[in-house]
Amino acid sequence: QVQLVETGGGLVQAGASLRLSCAASGRTFSSYALGWFRQAPANEREFVAAISRAGASSYYADSVKDRFTISRDNAKNTVYLQMNSLKPEDTAVYYCAADSRIKAYTFYSDPDHLEYWGQGTQVTVSS
Repeated sequence: QVQLVETGGGLVQAGASLRLSCAASGRTFSSYALGWFRQAPANEREFVAAISRAGASSYYADSVKDRFTISRDNAKNTVYLQMNSLKPEDTAVYYCAADSRIKAYTFYSDPDHLEYWGQGTQVTVSS
């Protein structure tokens, strides 16, 4: 069993930066591919980014590419999402997810069946 806890959300102005963190319990953190998703009111959940187990490969939605960076620290059992140049359309609840069974590059295709999810953290970007 893995528990994921996201922190770092908040209210910022357009153009600002935020860094989200997702801390995981358990001793096998490095065996999990990790990802970030977001969901805005009245919208479906949207893939944001994913990272491979060793952190060597990362994948991004087109909407956040070149602005967001996913990284992980396996020694700290934590995955991060650095968000720069934030836009009002980035406003959403951000969730991290973990899965030991699949590759990170498949996170965008079948999020409903990912093993573990955090409770989410709100990010609000004002114009």
